[in-house]
Amino acid sequence: MKLDSYWTDSAPAFVPEACELPAQVDVAIVGGGFTGLSAALALARRGATVAVLEAGSRVAAEASGRNGGHVNNGLAVDYADVAAKVGVERARGWYHAYDAAVDTVDRLVREEGIDCDFMRHGKLKLATRANQMAALENSARRLVDDGVDCDVEILDAARVRAEVQSDRFHGGLLYKRSGQMHMGRFAHGLATAAQRNGAQVHTGTEVNRIERVGQGHAHRLHTARGTVAAQQVLLATGATRHGGYGSFGWLRRRIVPIGSFIVVTEPLGEQRALALLAGRRTYTTIANIHHYFRLTADHRLVFGGRARFAISSPQSDAASGEILRAGLAETFPQLGKVRLDYCWGGLVDMTQDRLPHAGERDGLYYAMGYSGHGTQMSVHMGQRMAAVMGGDAGANPWQGRDWPAIPGHFGPPWFLPAVGFYYRLKDRLA
Repeated sequence: MKLDSYWTDSAPAFVPEACELPAQVDVAIVGGGFTGLSAALALARRGATVAVLEAGSRVAAEASGRNGGHVNNGLAVDYADVAAKVGVERARGWYHAYDAAVDTVDRLVREEGIDCDFMRHGKLKLATRANQMAALENSARRLVDDGVDCDVEILDAARVRAEVQSDRFHGGLLYKRSGQMHMGRFAHGLATAAQRNGAQVHTGTEVNRIERVGQGHAHRLHTARGTVAAQQVLLATGATRHGGYGSFGWLRRRIVPIGSFIVVTEPLGEQRALALLAGRRTYTTIANIHHYFRLTADHRLVFGGRARFAISSPQSDAASGEILRAGLAETFPQLGKVRLDYCWGGLVDMTQDRLPHAGERDGLYYAMGYSGHGTQMSVHMGQRMAAVMGGDAGANPWQGRDWPAIPGHFGPPWFLPAVGFYYRLKDRLA
């Protein structure tokens, strides 16, 4: 079993064009994940000189290449809860931002001819207990009654059982606009498109310090390979642990890096795979310590979840893989002792309200905090922030949001074990 991401291991590695670090650019982007690459593509298309500065040895090596492969619409938290806090109009706008985000991925795949197995078969949110169906039914009712999403549909246990070969589920809520793709091949295609349009991509270029020049948006970025002056800077770093807490301390105090872990089976063969998940959708349970799963184009089962509230590392990933193996066996016992070919973990850039944050502070633009729901929103926000930096302030669907620091969070998240215990207790008592 490889302790490596299936997405990156089964995709061609993007090779940046060899070039010196530029002394000056119109826009410097810190982070070579989906947000940074998408913004670089949009900015380069309009003629800006762009440098993507990625600390790691390859693009999309963090959350963008280490997720479950879902491209889902719908908020990461319950729409009704959000509407109760901020009002129907604002909650509706945020929900529709996720619809637009899936559309953005769809559009870029078609425009740039990216071969990444993109498909829109929907997402099925599954109830693992009978009493959870009332919450799903209420969610569906509110979405329809408020004119937010009239395409959602409640499936009873029999209809779920007809497409998910497991006795664990009591029904589900179907979101029909959701999709899925091969994250590694999408990353390769997105980076290639950005570079083809004129953006420079520099891997192995960690930004250690950012220095403001004057009172505008101009900054000087000090990297491991030299200094770059930029008229504008976009921070697209997510929960990365690169760069220390100096220039990034304000953001780090507002994001908790939580590990999420995934295993991928050996190829099951088409007949066996479709018997398991006939709808080939993305699937997620609604527990706090939940599971998510889907099939790949080569008929493997991708099965993930927050198996442990811990930071990803080889030892942590292996321990989490064994927990996921047990969860997989409980959900699909008919697979028996199926071989697991891949196991890995990654960091979710979780915010306190589990919603993204994007805007400008001290002349720096930023977009991050996707809270485990980011493959589509990160791509979308790269495009949106490029528009904001071009003068369209209204392009940011998350503008004007307060972002207070998380109390007691000044460095590594020491409190994760307590958070994990709290959520496991909530699941037991639900």
